[in-house]
Amino acid sequence: MSSFGLHCARKKEPELERKLRANDRQYNLSFKYATNAIKTSKYNFFTFLPLNLFEQFQRIANAYFLFLLVLQVIPEISSLSWFTTVVPLALVLSVTAAKDATDDINRHRSDNHVNNRKVQVLIDGKLRSEKWMDVQVGDIIKLENNQFVTADLLLLSSSEPLNLVYIETAELDGETNLKVRQALPATGDLGDDVSKLAGFNGEVLCEAPNNRLDRFAGTLAYAGQKYALDNEKILLRGCTLRNTEWCFGLVLFGGPETKLMQNCGKSTFKRTSVDRLMNVLVLCIFGFLALMCSILAMGNYCWELGEGSAFTLFLPRQNGHRAAFSSFLTFWSYVIILNTVVPISLYVSVEFIRLGNSFYIDWDRDMYHSRSDTPAQARTTTLNEELGQIKYVFSDKTGTLTQNIMTFNKCSINGKTYGDVLDRTGQRLEVNAHTETVDFSFNPLADPRFTFHDHALVEAVKLEIPEVHAFFRLLTLCHTVMAEEKKEGQLSYQAQSPDEGALVTAARNFGFVFRSRTPDSVSVVEMGRQRTYRLLAILDFNNVRKRMSVIVRSPEGKLSLYCKGADTIIYERLHRSCGKLMDVTTEHLNEFAGEGLRTLALAYKDLDEDFFLGWQRRHHEASVAPHHREAKLEQLYEEIESDLLLLGATAIEDKLQDGVPQTIEQLSKADIKIWVLTGDKQETAENIGYSCNLLSEEMNDVFVIGGNSPEDVRRELRNARECMKPGAAEDCAFLPATTLGKSARAIADEAVNGDFGLVINGHSLAHALDGSMERDFLRTACMCKAVICCRVTPLQKAQVVQLVKTYKRAVTLAIGDGANDVSMIKVAHIGVGISGQEGTQAVLSSDYSFAQFRFLQRLLLVHGRWSYLRMCKFLRYFFYKNFTFTFVHFWYAFFCGFSAQTVYDELFITLYNLVYTALPVLGMSLFDQDVNDAWSFQHPRLYVPGQLNLYFSKMAFFKCALHSCYSSLVLFFIPYAAVAQAARADGRDLADHQSFAVLTQTCLLFAVTLQLGLEMSYWTAVNGLFVVGSLLMYFVVTFTMYSNGLFLVLPSAFPFIGTARNTLSQPNVWLTIGLTSILCILPVVTYRFLLILLRPTINDKVMFKARQAKASPPPLPRRTRIRRTSSRRSGYAFSHAQGYGDLVTSGRFLRRPAQPRPSALAHAGRAASAFSPLGRSAGYSPTGRAQYVKAREVEVTSLQMYRTVGDDAREPPR
Repeated sequence: MSSFGLHCARKKEPELERKLRANDRQYNLSFKYATNAIKTSKYNFFTFLPLNLFEQFQRIANAYFLFLLVLQVIPEISSLSWFTTVVPLALVLSVTAAKDATDDINRHRSDNHVNNRKVQVLIDGKLRSEKWMDVQVGDIIKLENNQFVTADLLLLSSSEPLNLVYIETAELDGETNLKVRQALPATGDLGDDVSKLAGFNGEVLCEAPNNRLDRFAGTLAYAGQKYALDNEKILLRGCTLRNTEWCFGLVLFGGPETKLMQNCGKSTFKRTSVDRLMNVLVLCIFGFLALMCSILAMGNYCWELGEGSAFTLFLPRQNGHRAAFSSFLTFWSYVIILNTVVPISLYVSVEFIRLGNSFYIDWDRDMYHSRSDTPAQARTTTLNEELGQIKYVFSDKTGTLTQNIMTFNKCSINGKTYGDVLDRTGQRLEVNAHTETVDFSFNPLADPRFTFHDHALVEAVKLEIPEVHAFFRLLTLCHTVMAEEKKEGQLSYQAQSPDEGALVTAARNFGFVFRSRTPDSVSVVEMGRQRTYRLLAILDFNNVRKRMSVIVRSPEGKLSLYCKGADTIIYERLHRSCGKLMDVTTEHLNEFAGEGLRTLALAYKDLDEDFFLGWQRRHHEASVAPHHREAKLEQLYEEIESDLLLLGATAIEDKLQDGVPQTIEQLSKADIKIWVLTGDKQETAENIGYSCNLLSEEMNDVFVIGGNSPEDVRRELRNARECMKPGAAEDCAFLPATTLGKSARAIADEAVNGDFGLVINGHSLAHALDGSMERDFLRTACMCKAVICCRVTPLQKAQVVQLVKTYKRAVTLAIGDGANDVSMIKVAHIGVGISGQEGTQAVLSSDYSFAQFRFLQRLLLVHGRWSYLRMCKFLRYFFYKNFTFTFVHFWYAFFCGFSAQTVYDELFITLYNLVYTALPVLGMSLFDQDVNDAWSFQHPRLYVPGQLNLYFSKMAFFKCALHSCYSSLVLFFIPYAAVAQAARADGRDLADHQSFAVLTQTCLLFAVTLQLGLEMSYWTAVNGLFVVGSLLMYFVVTFTMYSNGLFLVLPSAFPFIGTARNTLSQPNVWLTIGLTSILCILPVVTYRFLLILLRPTINDKVMFKARQAKASPPPLPRRTRIRRTSSRRSGYAFSHAQGYGDLVTSGRFLRRPAQPRPSALAHAGRAASAFSPLGRSAGYSPTGRAQYVKAREVEVTSLQMYRTVGDDAREPPR
């Protein structure tokens, strides 16, 4: 078989596994793997014109107008000039092509920018600078600090000890905390020796390209050995190398085959629900047009047989054509004349309206984020009105709702809370940007970014209260954080979880500084003195234990165990003497949880030397046991983590983005359902749900679906459904089938009494999304006010959105900030990207972007609602004015022998949609608003009519057609009756065809202009100028066309001299114009009056209130802070995965041992173990009362505090 045949065969078969060899391009090229170049553009210079025109003529309307153009060049058929169609058609095609070309040029620029980045590639034994697009699978490349990862790489070696690298994955998952990857020891020995790397010939056998960001499976064959490869050894494209001087990697996947690009999904053409409805209506209009033309053709046939023979003397039939052929030609002639029922100017106007409303989003200063200098951006101009119909919002959590920044907010120590700011009367004050912060200048090692407002805590530290010191000592020692100190006193912490980083940073600022660590020691600075603790064991955190402990030996030789974890877990292991303290601390925990803070309980115990030695021996035996190792270790952990003494609790705030709770509250009032789809663990996501008002204590119930089998999940879903709606039918109810072309029938909404929430984890969701259960899941979830899906993959996010799109007749919006959100952003009707520090992948795939989640309420409740309202008004009015215009031709046909003669002047037909009525309707569609943005925020229920399609629907279209039919009857027969027997003042007849045309078209223009005035809710100077200017333009053109001057220039084209002047100078003509205009709008005025009087809509009510106010509404009342308590807790504030415990104690520590250094804090104070309070906070008491009186009836735990010894203190024997 030829190489071409092999290539084609390979392309047809999906890749099952990947095989490659390092430093062997010839071998790897035989597999035809993709290069590292990416291509997101659609066209090139040669394909743009044919491909773009082909795409545009796939639209039914464009193909229809092209067909009309062909008909108009046939003299026997057309009674109109060809330019009446070709000019607007060319304009539509040109505008659309220009927009498509601009978008594609931007995509080309983006592709070129990425493809032309430089990276060092090992070629022929030398490092060469190559473009990204020239990198191939099997190449070895060198990355340096702060560089983007070029492709999906197998990490070979790095500059750090034990070949570790630090990466930031913000582009992939929106998380800004650093993650650690480690190379195999076998490849780590290659180091940065170019000759060794050039001789590396390892072969990799791994999985085929896929979109799983959290999983990788493969093997490396090298030097006669096979090594297992997993995700911890892979660097993915889109990551950024941090705190690592250099690393080398082997390219596994390039360009479109990387996991980043695989997650981007396929871009689909998105259309609004208005567009889909328009397609159906246009088909109906075409059918109606064919019906009208058929009726008129039959009328022509009958007329030719009956009356036509009498006219053959004056109008002889050409070539002996008979009545049948005449009616056939008449049919096509009326197709041309009546084509204005779907004018091409409709599509031109729609494009301009969407473009204008997109500019409003781009220009909105209220959606501009000054801190990051990021404005809102409408990246597409075709979906604006869809923003006014959103029913479901699917949101990521990390980086979208939260900042992924944890802050130490409050704590409870020995029954006393710290963190509240009190006034002189002891009342709590709300903390804001102007609240005075604690001065940490006494501590040279303090983090300047850390802020705290309660001066009492730092005072307690300076006064050496034993419990407070023990509290912060625990935070300093019980963690798996890594410290880096490249310059003296400049510490930076690398934590697996931002929670742990926040706790260690808090202890650092209060004088207990974690400085460095080795596999068997922790170096800290306690109140200015350097101390080193021996680290004897780490009992690490996992999702089952929900706690972690460390066992340390102090410099004085004292053995202690420090433990932190979920309060429910810690309380089970406390000594019975802590009962009263536990009750007080529980009250504090309830208060913290009520404020949405993430809580941890802290405890400790002193260990007996003999007991610990025996436990340590048994621990070693269990850790090397071949069978039941985990169970044996867990039993040992339970044994030593008992009879603990409670110290207190911490409260960490997972900082939400500004305005998130208010935004979710507003969207909920607008009947928008919000689903959070996150990869975080259940406890974290649930806690954020309460913090941001998605879940609340006032809800009737929050159901947690956690089944491990399909049967368990199905049972839990049905139990939840039975609880929400007792007696609900087993099968879901379907809505009637529609003509919108949906393949699946939509599931009807079910009303429930009360508010409910649903939380489901990843493995349960996998079962729930199965084809046999997906409807049960959707039905249950849609009964709930809020849904949180935890531990979901990017693919599952897209599946959830697709499920709602398929079975619910609703518009969906997905919002996220990372590459793991791209798939759902592309699947949803509207995709919104959060731009800023978390990366740009989501933004590049989105339809709209801005910097903060809070801007979503303005995008939907203001811009979206206005855009939808304007578009619906535009469509109703446009169909009205054009149907009215066209139906007059239909009635006139019965009086002109069905001869396809036009009732209007040909120039008026051409300019009616392009000049006379274009600007007024555009003005309404760009500037109109029922109420301003402040009223829109005060009344979110104004958004609901858009969700229900109340502004424009098939019924609204049918009413519009009936109104047009009535108006056309008035506009034809009243002028006809007025001039049929009328005479001018000089006695001459007024009833010639040209005079009748001037009268009818003038009546038409005044009637549709008055109708526009009724539609308009918000008049501006621009609107007034457009309306008056269009009417003036009509009279200028009309008088000019019938002037003597044009007749002298072109007598054959302008033969009717003075028609306009003679007609419009008659009083009875203006009486006719006034009468027809009043009769046309009278039914509308009457209908609206009765409707507002008897059945006012929410728009009517709010507009009435706004008119009564006669000014902007008063400012929103300040939200008073309500202190709540809650029995619900975040559970714990640990990392999403197991910590660094194994890495720390294995000897494979992340940083080289710190060199001995002098203490950064000067020795000063009343005793050797402390120093005098210094700085602004020294001796400060906000209430002027004793600050450290222990809680009444609380038993004081006995704490033997450590005494500081000199640096030369002898370490006890090990």
